[in-house]
Amino acid sequence: MHSAKKPRRGSSWQAIGAGVAQFRKRARLTQEQLAERASIHVDTVRSIEQGRLALQPDRAEQFDELLDTGGVLAAMVAKVPVRERVVQFAQGLVEHEQEALSILSYQSLAVPGLLQTPEYCRAVFDYRYPAIGNETAEQWVNARMERQLIWERKRPPVGHFVLEEGILRRGVGSREVMREQIRKILEACDPVHMSVQIMPTDRAPHACLDGPMVLLETPDHEHLVYLEVQRASFVVEDPDEVSNYHLKYGMLRSQALSPDESVRLLDGLLGES
Repeated sequence: MHSAKKPRRGSSWQAIGAGVAQFRKRARLTQEQLAERASIHVDTVRSIEQGRLALQPDRAEQFDELLDTGGVLAAMVAKVPVRERVVQFAQGLVEHEQEALSILSYQSLAVPGLLQTPEYCRAVFDYRYPAIGNETAEQWVNARMERQLIWERKRPPVGHFVLEEGILRRGVGSREVMREQIRKILEACDPVHMSVQIMPTDRAPHACLDGPMVLLETPDHEHLVYLEVQRASFVVEDPDEVSNYHLKYGMLRSQALSPDESVRLLDGLLGES
């Protein structure tokens, strides 16, 4: 079992931040002056220049215009790998997710990121405690939506999701946010390479009261398990341990509602809301 990677001090964001600082100095602007012209707090400029906060695409375009860079910053941001755009403790998952042949996901508290709408995703981040800044939240929302591009690959991964019924009944955001989220989950029930099953709240026995898990198959047909708790995560590679998680997931599939029953439940929830 391997713990999640620690923040990399030599990340792309540090290089981009150094570029922002260099262009700012070339333009003979202080951090305070750049912040004022960009209508942001000076702490945001400092965090970007230090590589602690990612430079979002729209902000990069704004800085390019303010600092007369010829579009260099926007080009640099576009080249950042998606795994570096997500929160640090989730990078182990995203790194494998981008090229996975299959993704099996059981979630108990929230809709998995690969199925979230932008509005639901933002509401999830808005609920975080302690609170995170708006710039950071937007960074994470954009990164999560970019992760979903795996479903548009020429040969997308096989995706299967088991979701606890309580996830769908928890009002994250407004009523319309939840309606749109349920519609998106229903859309994931249609493609031949994707499937969703709902675990009823009163279902017992239950094979996975230990919590969420994501099972992935790599292009080399290696099987991995990703586990996350609070702000820590682990990738399990040991074949015996991975086998146990696959047995657990297989039992979950047999205990959950069938795909057709799950669609009917989702349709019913839309009718109720």
